[in-house]
Amino acid sequence: MNMFENVKTIFLDYDGTIHNSIKIYGNAFRKAYSYLVNEGVAPEKVWNDDEISYWLGFSSKVMWKEFMPNLDPNIIAKASKMIGKEMLRQINNGEAVLYQEAIETLRYLTEKGYNLVFLSNCSISYRDKARQTFGLDEYFVEMACSEEYEYIPKYEILSKLKKKYPNDMVMIGDRFQDIEAGKKNSILTIGCNYGFHQPSELDDADVRIDNIKELRNIL
Repeated sequence: MNMFENVKTIFLDYDGTIHNSIKIYGNAFRKAYSYLVNEGVAPEKVWNDDEISYWLGFSSKVMWKEFMPNLDPNIIAKASKMIGKEMLRQINNGEAVLYQEAIETLRYLTEKGYNLVFLSNCSISYRDKARQTFGLDEYFVEMACSEEYEYIPKYEILSKLKKKYPNDMVMIGDRFQDIEAGKKNSILTIGCNYGFHQPSELDDADVRIDNIKELRNIL
């Protein structure tokens, strides 16, 4: 028996699942870090993409709490705003890249009649720019982001969202926050090996995929 055969609602993470976000996040992070160095609150350091990608999937609130918890809140606010503004600038310049076959897979799932729900630990402005740039309203019945929920954990947001949609459900993503969200809400999970997960983060996923197009064979 296919464990996914009765699924009607699919919750999808965005960065690292649909969007190859390191392409724009890496430079934005480095710009903000340079600002911290210039302010004298961080040591000089050359960051590579693998190091930076660790923070993809965290809400900005949690990211700063873990990354540099003792920073002045005003400096955090400026650096965070800098990252967001730089990412939006790159999206406007056409530098954002979705994973190959992402749109085709979203179209396939929509045509199959699934309720697709976007669920990301991102800001409203970032969500809206992604929606506009890639025409995501064509595929998603709802696009939820953590800023709308005051950056509470993703599993808590999912517990609110799932009440609106029919069972069975699946949560798809590349980070531990996604698998945790599914498990804590007693729904199926699919881990994306191609994203930005750290070792063992996806160990509890019900299924793991190496390419988003594999969803067409599972769902």
